[in-house]
Amino acid sequence: MNSVVKWVVRIFVVLVLAAVAVGLWQREQITRLLAVNSLFSEEKIVRNFSHMNAAFLTAPVSRGTGPTTALPYGTDAALPAEVSDWVTARDVTALVVLKNGEIVHESYYKGTTAEDLRISWSVAKSYLSALIGVLVEEGAIASLDDRVTQYAPSLSDGAYDNATVRNVLNMASGVVFDEDYLDPKSDINRMGRVLALGGSMDDFAADLNETFAASGAGWKYVSIDTHVLSMVVRGATGRPIAELLSEKIIAPMGLEYAPYYLTDGFGTAFVLGGLNLTTRDYARMGQMFLQNGFYNGQQIVPEDWVAASTTASAPTADGEIGYGYQWWIPKGSVPGEFMARGIYGQYVYVNRAKGIVIATNAADRKFREDGVADQNVEIFRIIANNI
Repeated sequence: MNSVVKWVVRIFVVLVLAAVAVGLWQREQITRLLAVNSLFSEEKIVRNFSHMNAAFLTAPVSRGTGPTTALPYGTDAALPAEVSDWVTARDVTALVVLKNGEIVHESYYKGTTAEDLRISWSVAKSYLSALIGVLVEEGAIASLDDRVTQYAPSLSDGAYDNATVRNVLNMASGVVFDEDYLDPKSDINRMGRVLALGGSMDDFAADLNETFAASGAGWKYVSIDTHVLSMVVRGATGRPIAELLSEKIIAPMGLEYAPYYLTDGFGTAFVLGGLNLTTRDYARMGQMFLQNGFYNGQQIVPEDWVAASTTASAPTADGEIGYGYQWWIPKGSVPGEFMARGIYGQYVYVNRAKGIVIATNAADRKFREDGVADQNVEIFRIIANNI
């Protein structure tokens, strides 16, 4: 009888412990979901954008053990008068301007600091593109005209079945993906909930099955395309993105602070928008691309990849903004003018002819209003032409 009682007690204890564990797990999920639901609220957005690791699962991206690459200060530039009004109107939180590789302006706003690791949003896409350029040169990815299913077989028989690596780099996959941030039922917001609740981004991508056009036939900005690229990279190398990006891009650059990625519940990097760096380190990325992939005394990204990825090659309509391999080319651009761009006002703008790099972060809740994106580019050009 005593042995029966002991077993009953043991089973009870195990069940209690299991219930506690499940409760803690669910509480963590609920906490992350609540954080996502208030991520962009007016009273929290600024702090959230500098503390994304408080709301999401993360993975470190090692900066390596080498010294920080010098980013010297030049003569302070007097910014044009229009910039001050723009900073206020666009809820800018950081602005770093380089000219000929020197910091000529650096300012931080709304209580943020130079040390803040700030969310990249879609600026992260350009980092993955740089990594792919290295892997193509090394032969890990044989050809941009390979089908993505060659490296990510789980995408077979879905929306990406006929898409090539080049198609997806160009955002010309033809896959249906609703990117309306204001619609809680949109694909982009469903994806956000997958991320918050610890689901699988790979499964989310593999479950997509609708297309609006044949792959390569037309351009439409589809953020999940970038996650598919990460599936290609992981399939080609058998290694996680954070490890590869550190080895091939981040450590060679000699960044000031170690970045981190947001991840899904399986530790898979949120490559389409989950990098977090300081604004000065974003500027270093721009300077490397201004210098055709050469930085810190070495060719980090192949020069021909820099040229190809920052050239408008996607099948966009005449008069539209240009798109390369996960880089934007502004309307009316001059040669060597391009940018990485993320929602809510994140930019790395490069103007090679002027020797200018502008890295800016913001918490602009009105970023989707008509004319805002064009206004931002106009401000960058005013800065580039007047300092």
